[in-house]
Amino acid sequence: MGPEKGSKTSKPGAQGVRVTLKRSPIGTPERHRLVLRGLGLRHIRQTAVHPDTPQVRGMIQKVGYLLEVGKP
Repeated sequence: MGPEKGSKTSKPGAQGVRVTLKRSPIGTPERHRLVLRGLGLRHIRQTAVHPDTPQVRGMIQKVGYLLEVGKP
């Protein structure tokens, strides 16, 4: 067996972002709830780790008032 090619995980030196849902999305616009689903957050105190990309940063900025953001 040869070395693995094209790993789908981020590079070891790449930075990531840890996001935690801190407030309930009840009463927020439907688009914001969809962004939370895109970030993989469904329950309060649920945490997800994502690569630090402009797309993820834009999603965090849109619903930042519901999240806590930190380093992984």
